[in-house]
Amino acid sequence: MTHRDVIIACDFASREATLEFLDRFPEGRKPFVKIGMELYYAEGPSIVREIKARGHRIFLDLKLHDIPNTVKKTMRVLSGLDVDMVNVHASGTVAMMRAALEGLTREDGTRPLLIAVTQLTSTSEEVMQKELLIGTDLRRTVAQYALNAKEAGLDGVVCSPREAGLVKEACGKGFLAVTPGIRFADAAADDQVRITTPADAREIGSDYIVVGRPITAAPDPVAAYEKCLKEFI
Repeated sequence: MTHRDVIIACDFASREATLEFLDRFPEGRKPFVKIGMELYYAEGPSIVREIKARGHRIFLDLKLHDIPNTVKKTMRVLSGLDVDMVNVHASGTVAMMRAALEGLTREDGTRPLLIAVTQLTSTSEEVMQKELLIGTDLRRTVAQYALNAKEAGLDGVVCSPREAGLVKEACGKGFLAVTPGIRFADAAADDQVRITTPADAREIGSDYIVVGRPITAAPDPVAAYEKCLKEFI
């Protein structure tokens, strides 16, 4: 799979809204898309199969976090959906991430990319320390979670674009940094805290950027997507 791409977060509540959005793209233009919890819980695995059949690559963003055996068995099911990328929470421990990798790997040795969420881009250092009781600073926590994911054999992590360079320093250039929290320079931050522009994310070291509302809520989503590609690629 070619690294450095824009993934559109299809955070819609229904099949109809999702397909209506994707139908706005011209024939032959099949952007990489993210299917998150809202859409997956509303429509189930059928929406994954339908979008895959249309020719899109899919990041299935369900952020699994449970005991190792449960995550392993769940990943075995998700592996059958033929998605391109899936994720877990790095806070689930190295043992859980190893179990996820084992469950995801098919009998022929193939599997989707597996990445782990470090800290959500809506989480500030103050919240992390006061509410989650994590005593170290945010950057050190992200770096350690990334190292844990690498130890478990994962392909990369989800992190703020501001921390992509940190992840590369800790884990090497080949370890993927998948970064949400992307906004154009003239856009509102919404509920994100640690954000950057597509161009800045590229310079810092992001391999994939996940972009939702700046594209999906734009007056012309296709133009916004193309702008994002131009700035990032």
